[in-house]
Parts: sequence; C-alpha cells; structure tokens
Amino acid sequence: MNPKVIITCAVTGSGDTVDKHPAIPVSPEQIANSALEAASAGAAIVHCHVRNLETGKGTRDVTLYREVMERIRAKNTDVIVNFTAGMGGDLMIGDGETPREFDEDNTDLVGPVERLLHVAELKPEICTLDCGSLNFGDSHSVVIQTPIQLREQAKLIRSYGVKPEMEIFDSGNLWFAKQMCTEELIDEPPMFQLCLGIPWGAPVNTQTMAYMVGELPSNAVWAGFGIGRWQMPMVAQAILLGGHVRVGLEDNLYLDKGVYASNASLTERATEIIRLLGAQVATADEARDILGMKRS
Repeated sequence: MNPKVIITCAVTGSGDTVDKHPAIPVSPEQIANSALEAASAGAAIVHCHVRNLETGKGTRDVTLYREVMERIRAKNTDVIVNFTAGMGGDLMIGDGETPREFDEDNTDLVGPVERLLHVAELKPEICTLDCGSLNFGDSHSVVIQTPIQLREQAKLIRSYGVKPEMEIFDSGNLWFAKQMCTEELIDEPPMFQLCLGIPWGAPVNTQTMAYMVGELPSNAVWAGFGIGRWQMPMVAQAILLGGHVRVGLEDNLYLDKGVYASNASLTERATEIIRLLGAQVATADEARDILGMKRS
C-alpha cells in the first residue's frame, strides 16, 4: 500500500449524463469551478473534458479548453491539470447491412495531430492516451485507436513536454501500453489508469484489477477506478493493491443511493477511505514527485 495516495478527479467526461444529474458541469466556468472544488477537497489531479455549450455533448474545441485552463490557473497554480485526448476516435457504423454508411453526426475520427491540438497549444502537465480500440456500449459505437496512431500520439505528447496517462480498458490495451514502454516511447515512470466496468471492456471486480496490476511494469505508477456504484469499492481496492485512485462525475453520479454527488463530495469520500485505510492523501507536489514530473 502506498503511504501517499494520489486522487484524480474526473470532472465531467463527455458521456450522456447532462440529463441524468442536476448539476453536470458543462460550461468552462462550471468545469473549472468544479475542478477547483475537487482540488480543495484533496484532488492532486483534475482530469478535464469540455462540452458543447448548446448540446452538452463532448467536444475538442481548443477555445473551451483554454478557458478552463485559464480559469483554473487564475485561482490555483498548484493542482495538476490533466486534459483528455480521448476525443477524435469515435466511429458509429451504419445499421444492418450498411455498416459503411457511418452515422456522421456521432462519428468523430481525426488524426493524431488534430486530436492533440489542445495539448500542443495549452501544455497541460498530463494528457490521456487511450491504449486501444473498444466496442463502446451496446450501440454501433466503436472507439478506434490503432497501434500506428498510438505510437504517433505518444511521440507527439513527448515532444510537447506532457506526461501521458495511459488509459487501459482491457488486457489488450495493457499489452500494447507495455509494448510502447518497451519501445521507449513512454518516459519513466510510466503512468497507467486502469478503467474498469465500461461495457465492453474490463469487468469491474477485484480479480480483474489484481490481474492487471500483476501485468504492469515494475516501475509503473498506476491508478484504478470503477464506474457507477463501484467507484468507492474500487477506491479501496486500488489502495490495498498499492495504487492511486480516481473519482468524479465522469464515472459516477451518486454519492449514496439516491443522493446526487458533486466532484467535491466524491473527492471528500475518497480522502476518508484513504485515511481510514491508514494512508495519506498526496498533495499536488507530492504527486509530481511520485510521477517523476517537474512543476511546469
């Protein structure tokens, strides 16, 4: 068990949650304020998506990312900002016998450079690198990240001076992430995020997390999370297995059954679990030391 546990708060995500919770952060001001509240509650890292102001859906708009960054940094220069780079790999294939007739409204496929425009321009300390393709839920949605694309993204992220957080959605993702480490595309120590419970990736249970942890490189710094009601059980599980944790409204909307959460309340619950298990919550600078990062 780590004596110092890093909390990442995933503030809003890009999923269809706006109509499922009364206060999902949508505007840059709301996202930044919620990130700041999570930081005050103990999050060393805030993981941020941005959303279209009219539809609430996820977007790659660099202008919105800039506003989020500026608003966070105007009030907090300590917290580590982690921007998603997961947008840009979404393919919605056509129905029935016409799979090549893609649903253009829900397909967003771009190359590595365009996918990382906000990272190149704004230089967050961390950005995500989703390490493989995945059937995403029960629709025709497929998330596409080919090995060639991922290698190119890893090279670009390094050239921007940003640390990649390799997001792992199943065992094949982990295998390829380790291959990128072997090819020295990822600076040490490599940072892994084990993502459990997203249909149809890795199931959320103790055995799956323990298996993935056993497959990690010996020098890995890792965190793990479960979605929905499994968020807090997986906080405890990750701590006991020697990892760090992620909470937030991207992955879970409720603090307790029937009680809507906020990013601050989920972070507070995670800090309580960490302390009850005998560890301490890492500060942002302690997180930088653990991750081998210099303050930007």
